Amino acid sequence: MLYIPSLIVNFSGSKAAWAVWISRNFVKGDHPIYIISYAAMIIFFTYFYVAITFNPDEVADNMKKYGGFVPGIRAGRPTSEYLQYVLSRITAPGSLYLAFVAIIPILALILFGATQNFPFGGTAILIVVGVGLDTAKQIESQLQQRSYEGFLR
Repeated sequence: MLYIPSLIVNFSGSKAAWAVWISRNFVKGDHPIYIISYAAMIIFFTYFYVAITFNPDEVADNMKKYGGFVPGIRAGRPTSEYLQYVLSRITAPGSLYLAFVAIIPILALILFGATQNFPFGGTAILIVVGVGLDTAKQIESQLQQRSYEGFLR
């Protein structure tokens, strides 16, 4: 998504002030505006992902239906509001952490004066770790399903 403005400038061939500004700030990944935009998009999409995958109303209804509860919170709407509150409190530091992890390689390249031909970025690291954890979890569940002790023990 950060490449779209420079793509528009390349296709338009414009030499206007906005095109020059985009070419200066969004073509190279080591510009501060690019880094801030990158981090802001990671934070935004973290909140977006959490908003579409976790529905506090549904979770509160399921807890009420199956007899579960949060100690000190009434079942139903108060539970949903509490879950939304906790979710927002957890998502904030989580999104900042993800943005920090994704920016570390960019900052390292800038500080050490390395070339931009480094094959692994922060996003690639996050994807590799996520896929590795998911694969280990699937292997563990398959082994437990077949009555084995487990994979990680």
